[in-house]
Amino acid sequence: MSEQEAIQKASYPLTRQILAEDLRSLGVKPGMTLLVHSSLSALGWVNGGPVAVIQALMDVLTPSGTLVMPTHSGDLSDPAQWQTPPVPFNWQAVIRETMPAYDARLTPTRGMGRIPELFRTWPDVQRSDHPQVSFAAWGKEAAFVTEGHKLKNSLGNSSPLARVYDLDGYVLLLGVGYGNNTSFHLAEYRVANPPMMTQGAPIWENGRRAWKTYSDVDFNDDPFPAVGQDFEQVHPVAKGLVGLATCRLFSQPHAVDFAVKWLTDFRRNL
Repeated sequence: MSEQEAIQKASYPLTRQILAEDLRSLGVKPGMTLLVHSSLSALGWVNGGPVAVIQALMDVLTPSGTLVMPTHSGDLSDPAQWQTPPVPFNWQAVIRETMPAYDARLTPTRGMGRIPELFRTWPDVQRSDHPQVSFAAWGKEAAFVTEGHKLKNSLGNSSPLARVYDLDGYVLLLGVGYGNNTSFHLAEYRVANPPMMTQGAPIWENGRRAWKTYSDVDFNDDPFPAVGQDFEQVHPVAKGLVGLATCRLFSQPHAVDFAVKWLTDFRRNL
């Protein structure tokens, strides 16, 4: 949605205060651990853009809660696997040799949208150390959520997704669908014998840049919309509008546990 389209669709400008009230009405509460996937354009015309959205989320959660967002940088990966777009074969070695190493302070997000890109730079926000699938967090449990994010099993039991699970956290789909719900990737690790692949990324190791290869789950988010649709049939999911965006709020552990069974059955039937 362009800015002009957002103005035309809105009957009034959305403010920090209005967004906060909408979030409360949806069920967001002080003290929650909340993993947010977002689309700024879906909200409508927001006075202050991503700044107002982040402020509204923090206003509702308060410092006793924890706000978490994915801050992925998928471009820090093996160029041999790039498809959108691919690069010429004779570029690939140069890219591997010269790609800047991941830096939690500097590395921008890719394809995450304006809200997470701003959030990663916000005062007192901490970011995990994975070069491709980092998460950022603010609030009471920010350190617990982001520390110890290992290169292997990147969205598995050492990841911030698992820490949100440990904290009995919630997921907020803020104008996006279940296809964006990264917590279902945690379920992929908890299914027996998941398909694996070899990945690569530039990191800092012993004070020097190094290209590291590692084995990880071969993610497949194609089933996620169907998983989410079936999840809603058996578990409570709060649905409502925040601004103009259709949003969903639900228990992350319930969603992960449901997805483990769903994906197990799905693979058994392939």
